[in-house]
Amino acid sequence: MPYDWTEKAEHAHTLRLWPHNSLPPRGAAAWVLMIFGFATIPLIAVLGSVLLWGLLPFVLLAVGGMWLAIEMNYRQRRILEVLTLSDTQAHLVRHNPKGAPQEWSCNRYWAQIEMHPDGGPVPNYVTLKGSGREVEIGAFLSEDERVALYDELSVKLRP
Repeated sequence: MPYDWTEKAEHAHTLRLWPHNSLPPRGAAAWVLMIFGFATIPLIAVLGSVLLWGLLPFVLLAVGGMWLAIEMNYRQRRILEVLTLSDTQAHLVRHNPKGAPQEWSCNRYWAQIEMHPDGGPVPNYVTLKGSGREVEIGAFLSEDERVALYDELSVKLRP
């Protein structure tokens, strides 16, 4: 699961959520190297001719485009959500890849967790409600992970 709980005291918990990355950075480097290796195999036949210089820019452009796409995906997935449940407060901070962090806090007693099976931007959309605001939590998780998160939050939110 791309989230974990840490317990500070009996009724104080911290939840950290992040998007799942199925391709680690070392795997991405290996993938780009493999693409480069396979793309240069046809160039062996034209070594020493002028045709090599006509084809080489396209190979480099394709490999560079693949690397750039993977890097942009990593940058967009640098999201971290931290929910801190103390004895009296529930505090959520969302660190976005660009821009300032977004914060929400509420009295823990009045905080409500809701799951919207339909009607949200994703199925099984999980929100926290309190202090006159409703905020999403874990929208980047898979459907099953959001259901598990909802079950765990329902238990942890009420001491």
